[in-house]
Amino acid sequence: MKRIVSYIISVILIASLLLSGCGSSGSSKSSKNTSQGNSSSSTKQKITIWAWDPNFNIAIMNQAKSIYIKDHPNVQIDVVEMAKADVEQKLNTVLASGSKEGLPDIVLIEDYNAQKYLHAYPGAFADLTDKINYNDFANYKIKVMTVDGKKYGVPFDSGVAGFFYRSDILSQAGFKAEDLNNITWDQFMNIGKQVKEKTGKDMISLDPTDAGIIGMALQSAGQWYFDDNGKPNLTNNEVLKKAVNLYKELINSNFVKKETGWNNWVASFNNGDVASVITGAWIIGSIKAAKDQSGKWALAPMPRLNIDSSVNASNSGGSSWYVLNDSPNKDVAIDFLKTIYDGNDEFYQTILTNQGAIGTYLPAQDGSAYSSPDPFFGGQKVFLDLSEYMKKVPSINYGMYTSEVNSALMSVMPDVYSGKLSVDDALKKAQNQLNSQIGQ
Repeated sequence: MKRIVSYIISVILIASLLLSGCGSSGSSKSSKNTSQGNSSSSTKQKITIWAWDPNFNIAIMNQAKSIYIKDHPNVQIDVVEMAKADVEQKLNTVLASGSKEGLPDIVLIEDYNAQKYLHAYPGAFADLTDKINYNDFANYKIKVMTVDGKKYGVPFDSGVAGFFYRSDILSQAGFKAEDLNNITWDQFMNIGKQVKEKTGKDMISLDPTDAGIIGMALQSAGQWYFDDNGKPNLTNNEVLKKAVNLYKELINSNFVKKETGWNNWVASFNNGDVASVITGAWIIGSIKAAKDQSGKWALAPMPRLNIDSSVNASNSGGSSWYVLNDSPNKDVAIDFLKTIYDGNDEFYQTILTNQGAIGTYLPAQDGSAYSSPDPFFGGQKVFLDLSEYMKKVPSINYGMYTSEVNSALMSVMPDVYSGKLSVDDALKKAQNQLNSQIGQ
């Protein structure tokens, strides 16, 4: 525990200058309530929420706010927009200092980082075990917010993965929808070779510095970077070895377009240079940015590893909401999250339609927004299909150091691609680098 706290306290020196603007002025943007009813402002109970991404998380939380304050005019909700890195730095800095001042009432935390916060700062987040009906949410989201049987978060969006593909290009290469359903990665690579030969198009674009496919392959087999005790497990992790070998084969193939950076990656499929994208459902908005491709896309389950434990379902990304335990209006904050995120089906229809957000609240997935055919995807009910994939995503514990593992792993991957290091030797090097970084 001392190592964990020491590791995170180091953030203070980096982020101390940010504290002066915490939750107020500076570069942060606050979405103020403009519909306060007739009540005096002195009687209002105020809750502050920290999140990132104005077009997704912030826009969605502002919709949640507008619904709640209609029936709760004495509640003021300030949604504060910051960069994701700023949210994490400020939260770490204040919690590590032991101060109860300067914290929000609700904060968005990426699922990959949840265990780090919960273990490093015991007692900092409200226990919601008896407040939220967790049976109404996708099972895989619950484990990441659970410590010693207690649950601390309200599940939010899903990064359920899909195999999005250009149906016109695959058809030109001789493939039908049923040929792409529930395939293995070996089959995917065979299809990619034929697509390249018959159409001249690359099958997919990948970033050699990004671990996304490796993580999705791992979770599809119910595994991650850590053992059952939360200890980093890279060198003895047979599934990880298969996933790393898979990525090496993909990067070194003749049907993968290598792109570095988000903009270049998105441009590769918006420009029609590649025939498919395999990632989280949040990519749909970017796919649809190419209006001229409407009707030319389709969806299938993502490929699986060729091992018995792997399924054609996985996840990439996703976040959840957490209430700070020392919030002066903790009960209001919890009631807000429960009312909207654990009970309002219509809210989930709205954010699916407006932001393409697939919530992990299962009862909402019977709604009309999920079952509507999507013309962009040739009339396929893509959100309904994705919601079914989501139910099959294996539940795993992301542990405390996922971002650190990704960094260590991708630092050795260039030598794996070139053949300078074997997969075994590369994983040993990555584990040593990780152990040095986290003090193990």
